Amino acid sequence: MSQAQVLPHNDTVKPEGISMEDWLESRIARFEGRKYDWDALKFQADFDPKYRRAQMRYIGTGATGVANDVNTVPAENFTFSTMVLPAKCEGPLHLHSDVEEVFFMLKGCITLFIRDGDQEHQTILRERDLISVPAGIYRGLLNHGEEEALMCVMLGTQKPAIPTYPSDHPLSKVKRG
Repeated sequence: MSQAQVLPHNDTVKPEGISMEDWLESRIARFEGRKYDWDALKFQADFDPKYRRAQMRYIGTGATGVANDVNTVPAENFTFSTMVLPAKCEGPLHLHSDVEEVFFMLKGCITLFIRDGDQEHQTILRERDLISVPAGIYRGLLNHGEEEALMCVMLGTQKPAIPTYPSDHPLSKVKRG
């Protein structure tokens, strides 16, 4: 019978001077304490209402440009939020040069667009579908449906860079806030 491997204990995980209960609670983002932030990407919706969407942050602030949100679990290696994409609205084609982005559909159905040079490809994502889009690839979302879509969005770094838009996209000329 083989003996189970025992990994060394990491004493640096929980900060000193805080109880395990308080530390554990600081690592929890409860739904009841969240609110949808319709202003995180308001500059896009102000340009065109079809870009209206909301973010609910859980880990870190993502790449929307929100500088700080004390109501989240601090990000260490990735950010995690949910996003509401209202009916007939879209997330514009954008690129994260520094990070992979994951979309996991919780509710609804969206079309995800990928631009490869001059060619655009699309796929439909339905409930419980996931796509991982590598850094350096343009991606965009469209909710064709009559009901809002809800998805989890995860970015693979603690503080992602602000995304950019294709030079031929009107949002590439819009100044933030």
